[in-house]
Amino acid sequence: MIIDLLITITRLLSQVLFLLILAYVILSFLIPQTNSFRRFVESIVEPLLRPIRKVVPPFQNIDFSPLILVILLQLATSLLVRILINLR
Repeated sequence: MIIDLLITITRLLSQVLFLLILAYVILSFLIPQTNSFRRFVESIVEPLLRPIRKVVPPFQNIDFSPLILVILLQLATSLLVRILINLR
């Protein structure tokens, strides 16, 4: 029971974070930095992107850090869910 709840919460948090990363990318093209919603999304996503940017700088003005973050998020979620399933 508790394991199933933890799996559901893990997947839900992963999906929410994915949507925030997607919103961050889209908003960076469409909305000025002074927008309060954009600043809110940036306040959540930017701290996660900074370490990635230190390792993988932008390539020809293209920032791949959101894509790398999504891949890492999916890997971490998958790993955590598998560990939780094995604990059942």
